[in-house]
Amino acid sequence: MAYKKVLVIEDEEVLRKIIVRNLSAHGVEALEAASVEEGLGQLENGPELVLLDINLPGQSGWELLRTLRNRGQELPTVIVSAVRVSPDRLEEFKPLAYLPKPFPIEALLRIVNGNQEEEDGA
Repeated sequence: MAYKKVLVIEDEEVLRKIIVRNLSAHGVEALEAASVEEGLGQLENGPELVLLDINLPGQSGWELLRTLRNRGQELPTVIVSAVRVSPDRLEEFKPLAYLPKPFPIEALLRIVNGNQEEEDGA
């Protein structure tokens, strides 16, 4: 499945702008947020996919995922993080993908376009 509207939650402005510019250049509507609070506000705009940094100011990306779970909202999520993410966290939240920073923009575009290799955790 190709995603047409992506919410990018990333506090590093330069990286966020690069991601948004690349998504937009490929016909994807990219919403931006620099924090969990801003990201929650952008959810009303109907993103189909969330690109989520973990280390954010105030609350972490994990806290955003917990909030969504508690609301009964499920959104495909791609975790991006400069810090290694534990397998337990990945198992708990089951993101669509995990991209350790720095990642090639082509890898993100493949995921957004629905061309990522499916990994079977079984």
